[in-house]
This record gives sequence, structure tokens and C-alpha cells, in this order.
Amino acid sequence: MNREIDATKVRTDRVLLCVLDDTEELHIALDYASLRSKRTGARVGLLFVMGQADSFQHWASVGDLMREEARADAERRLLQAAARVKRLSGLTPLLYIREGQRGEEVVKQIEEDSNIAFLILAANTGKEGPGPLITEITGKAIGRLHIPLVIVPGNMSEEEVQSFA
Repeated sequence: MNREIDATKVRTDRVLLCVLDDTEELHIALDYASLRSKRTGARVGLLFVMGQADSFQHWASVGDLMREEARADAERRLLQAAARVKRLSGLTPLLYIREGQRGEEVVKQIEEDSNIAFLILAANTGKEGPGPLITEITGKAIGRLHIPLVIVPGNMSEEEVQSFA
């Protein structure tokens, strides 16, 4: 049974949200979301949350420069991830940049965009736990989510990702 559809011919408003970070398992979440997008026609949304540069508020020009550099880095990383998603899914992903505390901004993005249907994160499988974002989202913030949270094990093989997406 072939579960794939031609996502370029099916349009849906549903969004599968992935949060970009520096973790090794990020590519697992991106691949899972991309392949699920290809199968269902939903779009992948990529969210990058910049930290706040307000610690240099008393030197406004320094804070502005830091914010500009952080924004340029966010855009570069989003475009790299978007290329991977487009290659795997056939659809151009939606790109979001927010500034603030990551867990809080993820929840706010979901609350503000009714098209977001799933939050897809990959878990660290090491002894240190699943990762700070998953810990935060499944802790205090879980009651604010009104969508399913998909946690993909960070040690899945490419074949396993393909079979479960």
C-alpha cells in the first residue's frame, strides 16, 4: 500500500511545526515532519526563537547590532533547514522568527496560528534527558497546548523515520 500522495497537488492549511535549535537530533524532527508533509499535504512550519538582547538595553546601539546579527543567523539557519524540508516534502515550508524565551514563544506561536496542527520535536536519547524544550513543553506548558505533541526519538534511523512518518 502506497501511503504517499503528491503534496504539490494537494493543498491544506494544516501546519506541522518544528522548532530549530542546536541539537544533534533536529534533523530527525525535520525529516519526520517533511515526510509526513509529503504523505498528508500539510505544510511544515519552521520556528526559530532568538534570545532577547535586552541585557544591553543601556547601550541601545550595541543591543541593536546584537539583534541584527542574531536575526541574520536565524534567517541563515531557517533557510538551511527550509532547503532540507523542501527537498524531502516537495513543499516550501513556512518560516517564523520570534524573540524571547524559547518554550514560551513556541506556545505563543501555536496559540496565535490556528493552522498549526502538530508540534513535532525530536528527543535526545542520552542520560541528560529529552532536552530542555521537551522538558519545558511537557511540564508547565503542556496545559496550554491545544494540538498534539509528537516527540520523535532522536536515535531513529532514516528507515524508521520513513516508516513512521
